[in-house]
Amino acid sequence: MKKVLSNEQLERYSRNILLKEIGIKGQEKLLSSKVLVIGAGGLGSPCAMYLAEAGVGTIGIVDKDVVELTNLNRQIIHTADKVGKNKTESAKDTINKLNPDINVNLHEGLITKDNISDIISEYDFIIDATDNFETKFLINDFCVLNKKPFSHAGVVGLQGQLMTYVPGSCCYRCVFKEPPPKDCVPACSQAGILGAVAGVIGTLQAIEAIKYLLSIGKLLTGYLLTYDALTCEFRKIKLPERDKDCPVCNKI
Repeated sequence: MKKVLSNEQLERYSRNILLKEIGIKGQEKLLSSKVLVIGAGGLGSPCAMYLAEAGVGTIGIVDKDVVELTNLNRQIIHTADKVGKNKTESAKDTINKLNPDINVNLHEGLITKDNISDIISEYDFIIDATDNFETKFLINDFCVLNKKPFSHAGVVGLQGQLMTYVPGSCCYRCVFKEPPPKDCVPACSQAGILGAVAGVIGTLQAIEAIKYLLSIGKLLTGYLLTYDALTCEFRKIKLPERDKDCPVCNKI
């Protein structure tokens, strides 16, 4: 259902509305849209905050963890006074302070094969801001089979990557096939991470979501975008067409 902008909203979103790609109709569309952010960490934090400030009307937050002191170098949605608090609740507090227009749905716990349908189904776009491969492949497989668009991203150290899936495009499993062996890829707790790198990639995920919701620009479908902070280089890598042997794509 389309939301008609109030005078306060016209002022709040005036800089969005000035953009010919958005305008009043686009802003109304954003306020009527629903985005799910899976992971309230280094990627999910900037992504959720920029979605909220852009006026995406409903944002879902999925996470199982509590805020720890080690999170605060990169997870900007959380603050020192929230240490020990559930990340979902902390994220909601921040979003509500940024923009009281936004409806925030909390999904406490892990995404699993048993609950993924109940959680994801109501949303228009999915943000994969998780930090483990098992969940990434689960999100991909469900979204492909149920024709849900999503943004994948990953960061570690001083590097990051992202890609966007829409129905019919090359999926995450087409590219990466299956999760790597356990402990093959170091986690941030082992390799470290510069918080601003997660900020860059998480912000790009928010932009991809907004572009999809408004049907503007060109999405990162069929491409993997990589970022190296040390050289300040982005590489846009053309991906092959959907893999004819992909075990998920072949089911649709």
